[in-house]
Amino acid sequence: MTKAATKNFVIDFDSTFTQVEALDVLCEITLSDTKLKESNLQQIADITNQAMGGDLSFRESLERRIKLLHAKKKHIPLLIEELKKLVSKSFVRNREFIEKHKDNVFILSNGFKEFIVPVVTEYGIKPDHVHANTFEFDDEENIVGFDYDNILSESGGKPRLVESLNLEGDIYVIGDGYNDYEIRKAGKADRFYAFTENVKREKVIEVADYVAESLDEILYHNNMEGKLSYPKNKIKVLLLENIHPNASKIVEEEGYQLEIHSAGMTEEELCERIKDVSIIGIRSKTNITKKVLDSAERLMAIGAFCIGTNQIDLAEATKKGIIVFNAPYSNTRSVVELAIAEMILLIRNLPDKISSMHSGKWKKSATNAFEIRGKKLGIIGYGNIGKQLSILAESMGIQVYYYDLDEKLAIGNAIKCKSLDDLLSTVDIISLHVDGRKTNKNIIGKAEFEKMKDGMIFLNLSRGHVVDIQELKKNIESGKIIGTGVDVFPEEPLSNNHEFISELRGLPNVILTPHIGGSTLEAQENIAEFVPNKIIDYINSGSTQTSVNFPNLTLPKLVDAHRFIHVHQNQPGVLAKITNTLASGNINVVGQYLKTNEDIGYVITDINKDYDKDVIKELKKIEGTIRFRVLY
Repeated sequence: MTKAATKNFVIDFDSTFTQVEALDVLCEITLSDTKLKESNLQQIADITNQAMGGDLSFRESLERRIKLLHAKKKHIPLLIEELKKLVSKSFVRNREFIEKHKDNVFILSNGFKEFIVPVVTEYGIKPDHVHANTFEFDDEENIVGFDYDNILSESGGKPRLVESLNLEGDIYVIGDGYNDYEIRKAGKADRFYAFTENVKREKVIEVADYVAESLDEILYHNNMEGKLSYPKNKIKVLLLENIHPNASKIVEEEGYQLEIHSAGMTEEELCERIKDVSIIGIRSKTNITKKVLDSAERLMAIGAFCIGTNQIDLAEATKKGIIVFNAPYSNTRSVVELAIAEMILLIRNLPDKISSMHSGKWKKSATNAFEIRGKKLGIIGYGNIGKQLSILAESMGIQVYYYDLDEKLAIGNAIKCKSLDDLLSTVDIISLHVDGRKTNKNIIGKAEFEKMKDGMIFLNLSRGHVVDIQELKKNIESGKIIGTGVDVFPEEPLSNNHEFISELRGLPNVILTPHIGGSTLEAQENIAEFVPNKIIDYINSGSTQTSVNFPNLTLPKLVDAHRFIHVHQNQPGVLAKITNTLASGNINVVGQYLKTNEDIGYVITDINKDYDKDVIKELKKIEGTIRFRVLY
């Protein structure tokens, strides 16, 4: 077998090893208290871009930038401290790789050794592997120029410098500038990676052998061991239905590839769009069916940016090893406040009075207008929302009754009803807060309306299919229901551009809202932060805490080990087979975690750093395996 060639990595410093152009930062420091700052910064940025794009000779750009700096020797330590904070994230993440391969890692920069060496040596890079310019100072320690004899101060200096190194093996150049590509163009490198984590230069991207958004991707491309088993920029995220921008920000900061679609999607549309998606985020309008999941070739996780998950085929997602997260608590307060507000509006008959005023009609009357105090509220569904509604309602002098299929302890002075019928015949106001399971379809229908008292206030802020709309309409028209608030409907428009159609439109003292129970800025911000962070934690560590369909495991931080994640059908003997496979490969297990639910088993195994890649193939072959992945 032919021995693999040594791989030498020649890395640019500005906007590659670090996120910034060092001279820009130096200008920020030196001109922090002058009126020249804004003007000079812009001039330096323009000159840098011209040079990096190949439109200006490097020596001329360097001379012009140094004149604009007004820098002294004393500013360099300040610059170094700033640059240490601004090392590119993927380089920070892969510090261990850089240290391990320090004999074959070189920094080649048109910047200056005075600030480069202190930054890169903290990552194990040898000082004599740093090739860059040097400053010249006058007697008052002002930076006045650079060493003109250094070939890196000239255009085309990088190819000549690499040639002088006489490196054995393959040479891979990583950089963001055209002058980095010139090494490859001159035939002095085997491959040029256009590094786009910090800046994208179209002229450089066009000539690159490979465009890499991170060091992780370069290591993955070369089948070399990095911190991540899979480059983050290859993880495609699709967010639908106007999810709050905070979610997009979190996804992009993590380095994922993001696509946004403002509306919901039909099953056919989603089947086409989901094929290469790794993570999808939805709200309530998009249904993820078995057909959609069958079309999802790379899907790892589903984020429901809401409380309910009935729009997702959870059983099928679980069978395919696709984890689902929702936001069970994030919008609770918002829904409760809407329920309280609608109760007060309806019991005072305000919707009709407000409408009359807008029509120019003055109808001052106390008819069908009551105080909320002393009324009996019946809460159907005593979960997170039901309980908080109970607390706020009771503080307003309302007597609370509740009914739930599950055994739930009363909060405060709330009274538990033995049956739904007991509640329906007792209370003055009903508020529904049940989940979207199929068995809840039309739980309030003809028989239930008949059991209610006359003059009822009726609210549904839970799920559209839990109320028989035809029967609700009849009872509004008959006057049995004197006030109605509905926020959810059996059929809802896919977007704001579609017409809302309902038999409840135009009925007296009826509040119809477009599924906005959780649509407050506070709730949407909370949801937009909670759900993405749960998914990211799952991808990065394997943690499944608060997942809807996976066994819940909170895992310790991975330290100096590989982490194997094995999702399998819940059947006997799988853990033993995993353990035996690892033992046969002479692999040392440093930690193992197992949890199951009625459908699947979830095994996390942390092992030492050395293992035979064939072991992974064997683990994937274990009978009952649904999904397997490796975390570094």
